Amino acid sequence: MELSLFAGSANPSLAESVAERLGVALRSRALTRFPDTELRVELKATVRGHDVYLIQPTGPPVDEHLMDLMLMADASRRAGVHRLTAVIPYLGYARQDRRVTGRESVGARLIADLIAASGIERVVAVDLHTAALEAVFSIPLEHLSAVPLLAEALRPHLPRQAVVVAPDLGAVKLARRYARILDLPMAIVHKTRISAERVEASGVVGDVQGRSPVIVDDMISTGGTIEAAHQALFAAGCAGDALVASTHGLFTGPALERLTALGIKALFTTDSLVVRAMPLAIHPVGLAPMLAEAIKRLHEGRSLSDLLARE
Repeated sequence: MELSLFAGSANPSLAESVAERLGVALRSRALTRFPDTELRVELKATVRGHDVYLIQPTGPPVDEHLMDLMLMADASRRAGVHRLTAVIPYLGYARQDRRVTGRESVGARLIADLIAASGIERVVAVDLHTAALEAVFSIPLEHLSAVPLLAEALRPHLPRQAVVVAPDLGAVKLARRYARILDLPMAIVHKTRISAERVEASGVVGDVQGRSPVIVDDMISTGGTIEAAHQALFAAGCAGDALVASTHGLFTGPALERLTALGIKALFTTDSLVVRAMPLAIHPVGLAPMLAEAIKRLHEGRSLSDLLARE
């Protein structure tokens, strides 16, 4: 069964890197837009009977990139592929995994259903906002983690007295993995979300006195969580420069201004999304080796156990 890779419009450079690692060429496809803004996808290569992988993170603009992915999937299914896998390094709508007021949508479940309905048979994702999202998918979900890659990138930059910090309760398990790999103590910031862009930190649990914080999270969107955690940590006695590590760097809204104002020593993030030029010391960590290895093993029917996110 022949292996075929297609790149979506969200991050073609990542797809090219994955294809290069696998020693294959990306298959050609055309994405056009009608005057009324509808998208149209056409595959420019034969894929009948192939094992097809669509590489498409669904970052901003999220809706456009999701529709691109689903149209690629539908075109692939109609072209007679044998097996169809979506490699979605960043999954949009993942934060909408439950109702809070009782009258809102659960976007994560809806997107999971739409992905399955498009003909995709398996999803490969990286550091989802919550591992519980696997339960909302009716198709297999392979949840990979970039934490080992980011931790090793951090290691040469760690100050002598460092502490890994979860900026909110939702990042505790993630921070525990970093702390275990780096053999560092851990602290937790208690956060309250005021609005989509504003958060408040109400306290710090753990010994941070005189230590340099390494703040870790699965994503940075507006930077509000990092800002609140940074302020709470230094108010609690942290010293030295802060490091920040996040798998997904969205950097929306006031994120650049917030992070720049904090004077962060360095920020580590992966290329799950296109890394924007920023007035910060950004250390990009490539996902291509891990994604290529996952695709190779899936194509050959081998285990992914050592690549999967662990609690």
